[in-house]
Amino acid sequence: MTAKAPVALTCGEPAGIGPEIAVKAWQALGTEIPFFLIGDKTHLPPGTPVSLIDDPCECSRAAALGVPVLHHPFAMPAHPGRPEAKSAQNVIDVIARACKFVMQGQARALCTNPIHKKALQDGAGFAYPGHTEFLAAVAGVDRAVMMLVCDTLRVVPATIHISLSEVPAALSSKLLEDTIRITHDALITAFGIAAPRVAVAGLNPHAGEGGVMGDEEIELIAPLIERLRAEGMNLSGPLSADTMFHERARASYDVAIAMYHDQALIPIKTLAFDKGVNVTLGLPFVRTSPGHGTAFDIAGQGIANPGSLIAALRLAHDMADRRAT
Repeated sequence: MTAKAPVALTCGEPAGIGPEIAVKAWQALGTEIPFFLIGDKTHLPPGTPVSLIDDPCECSRAAALGVPVLHHPFAMPAHPGRPEAKSAQNVIDVIARACKFVMQGQARALCTNPIHKKALQDGAGFAYPGHTEFLAAVAGVDRAVMMLVCDTLRVVPATIHISLSEVPAALSSKLLEDTIRITHDALITAFGIAAPRVAVAGLNPHAGEGGVMGDEEIELIAPLIERLRAEGMNLSGPLSADTMFHERARASYDVAIAMYHDQALIPIKTLAFDKGVNVTLGLPFVRTSPGHGTAFDIAGQGIANPGSLIAALRLAHDMADRRAT
């Protein structure tokens, strides 16, 4: 991989806001952060200046002329707000193709536009809860970790796309330890933080309040924290999640480890809904994504905010630079 390799951007669900925010990101970034879009050129908003490429190495030249697009024909046209089942396999194939470009060094990082999981399951039998798990499978790693990032917060959910009732059984010592170790290592290698400060939430209200509201903190979380502290990690917790995310608390750590999806995502989407970035840790390459979904309700109206995608492209570029040093 050369220093000039671009970021590969997948089209995501073409019936969502992915096509229009990709164009807006190109308008904002130009050649500053070279990226190319993999998808069907006909799915972009009418009148979009498109610069077709056959190889990622053509991206920098093409970006000065229009949105660099590596054309990947889809089975069906895109109708904003209405996902098409016959396009589901095409969406999956684009993600796999983008991963190949990154793993072969033709792209410096991967940035993914939002997908609609139900559409992929209904149309192509997609067997994964989301991007994170699919990318781990494509990359051949046992475990990948989802981190959400904005200017004032980094947060990681230990369990992700499962029902709340399944969380206590899924939350094993090994799962939590792997999550903390992968996160800790990534803060050093991808974010440039030499001695990461990691705050760990409890599972129960008030972090169990001494066992009155649950014993996971006493039996699982606290012993693991003590063991990892003995190795030299700077960990705090288990902490009550309802007091972890105000401004003064956030200043005391570099990342918060949450126990389940909404415990992590509610605070960051409250703080930075239009600028939050989803990062997958534990992969052999950099992957980022906007922190929002397909937004079918506003797709095709030209009003979607590209801020999160722009932040995701910038972060992908910066993380790839750090990993290269």
